[in-house]
Amino acid sequence: MRTFHNTLATTLVGLGMLVAASAQAQTYGPRDEGRRFNDGSRVECRKVEVANNARDQNRIAGTATGAVVGGLLGNQVGGGSGRKVATAAGAVAGGLVGRNVQGRNQERNGQRVVETRCERVYR
Repeated sequence: MRTFHNTLATTLVGLGMLVAASAQAQTYGPRDEGRRFNDGSRVECRKVEVANNARDQNRIAGTATGAVVGGLLGNQVGGGSGRKVATAAGAVAGGLVGRNVQGRNQERNGQRVVETRCERVYR
């Protein structure tokens, strides 16, 4: 029961910090462009080209495929406990390579959209 209370208290503290942080965060849109504040800062907007790869933004497919292939290749190396280490290392390395390959393909083949991004500038 004590563990439950500790977990609950930790969760509530974390949620409180998240709420406090989001209350301070301010977002600005194109209608705020040029708005000035008392501290001398102002809102500036600019157009940014953004890759819109909604299918697999976390690159899970490339990571998983690379990990499986890397694990299979690593399993071919060594014997005994060395084989286990090689399999694990191959899976990690393969996952990283697969994630990077998928990321490059998404950047090259992804749909591009232009968005207006606004931020508060302090000068």
